[in-house]
Amino acid sequence: MKSYILPLTIAAALFTAGHAAAQAPASDFQAGDRILLRVEGDSALSDTFTVVAGPALRLPAIGEISLAGVRRAELETYLTSELSRYLKEPVVHARALIRVSVLGEVVRPGFYAVPLDLVLADALMVAGGPTQDAKVDRLRILRGESLLWSGNRLQAAIARGATLEELGLRAGDRIEVPGGRRDSGSTLRLAGLVLTAVATVVTVITVTER
Repeated sequence: MKSYILPLTIAAALFTAGHAAAQAPASDFQAGDRILLRVEGDSALSDTFTVVAGPALRLPAIGEISLAGVRRAELETYLTSELSRYLKEPVVHARALIRVSVLGEVVRPGFYAVPLDLVLADALMVAGGPTQDAKVDRLRILRGESLLWSGNRLQAAIARGATLEELGLRAGDRIEVPGGRRDSGSTLRLAGLVLTAVATVVTVITVTER
């Protein structure tokens, strides 16, 4: 009988750990994500902060605030509640950012930290907008070597004003604007993108490539 005690103990421990992991609430955040935080009247807490392992938000003079189980849509309310433990009636503004690259025929190709509620047209305008040689109808979104969005499906998403979150973008994804000779239809789509973007004022932070 004693020979079974150790295997059974290990099995029970593995089951408990697996059950706890399954029960742990999922978080929308992971290490490396960025959060644009502004706390009215507190310059030290008004900046862009990088999420650390945990996931958690490490703030000056406060330390780490756990983001385990926190959804992006709940971020502002959650941080207001957490910071109220240290500050009296804080007024908190917070937006989750993801780092994406906007490449190809745009004025300023590069890496950008942008809010997930940004529409795709505005993400292009963050990079200065398409160039005159941009082939907007061939716009595509990639993750590594995998093609996520392209063609008529992507054009339909642009037309309905889909946000980066609705398109399922994650940190590290690429938005590519191919070049080529534009037809009149592409010109109209380009004009539509510009008009959409001009109508929205957004705050973004440029991230230089390291």
